[in-house]
Amino acid sequence: MTNLVPVLQTAVGPAILVSGTGLLLLTMTNRLGRAIDRARVMGPLLAEATPAKRAVMEAQIAIIWRRAGQIRTAIAFATGSALLAAVLVVALFVTAIVGVEATAVIATLFIGCMVSLVISLSIFLYDVNRSLTALRLELTSHGMDRSHFATGPAAAATSSPPDGR
Repeated sequence: MTNLVPVLQTAVGPAILVSGTGLLLLTMTNRLGRAIDRARVMGPLLAEATPAKRAVMEAQIAIIWRRAGQIRTAIAFATGSALLAAVLVVALFVTAIVGVEATAVIATLFIGCMVSLVISLSIFLYDVNRSLTALRLELTSHGMDRSHFATGPAAAATSSPPDGR
């Protein structure tokens, strides 16, 4: 039993990673649901849209479709990361109980877990940027001037609050 205490201590990190990845998956599935809901709302409106509005709506739906695919991919990598972390915990206990040295297997599982998480977060960040592209497209279709979309410190310094103060 005393040889399992260090294993328990070592397994805490991957177990926390599984929990954190679960929260990340919750966020990603919510984003996927919102993208799907938005596309479902826009779909029926296409039939009633004027040709100019229809083109804008089709462009927005195309962005939403790509975003949904990217979010799905990010979810797959995050799920892979959580699964690898769970297998890592199991491998830690099995190697301790059986008394087998499996450093290469444990290191490979951990590296795979981290690589999957990094890929998932990178895709997630890219999706956030794509959603801003869709927002910009929608706002410009409503007549908002593109100069309002400047970003960075210079834009923040020159912009005034919405209430004019």
